[in-house]
Amino acid sequence: MTRVEAIENEIQMLTREEFVELRDWLLEENWAGWDRQIEEDAAAGRLEKLDRLFETALADHQAGKSQEF
Repeated sequence: MTRVEAIENEIQMLTREEFVELRDWLLEENWAGWDRQIEEDAAAGRLEKLDRLFETALADHQAGKSQEF
C-alpha cells in the first residue's frame, strides 16, 4: 500500500467535521502555494504577459467596454 492509499483510508474514517477541517486546511495550503508561486514569478519578472492582459482589461473597462454580472 502506498502512502497516498494509506492516507485515503484514514480520510475515509474521519467524521464529517474532521473531513471539513482537513478539506479547509488542504484548500488553504493549495492557495498559499499559488501565492508563493506568483510572488516568485513576480520577483523573477515572469509576469509580463499577465501585466499586459491586466492593462488591456483595465483600459477596456475604463472605456466602458465591460459590464457587471
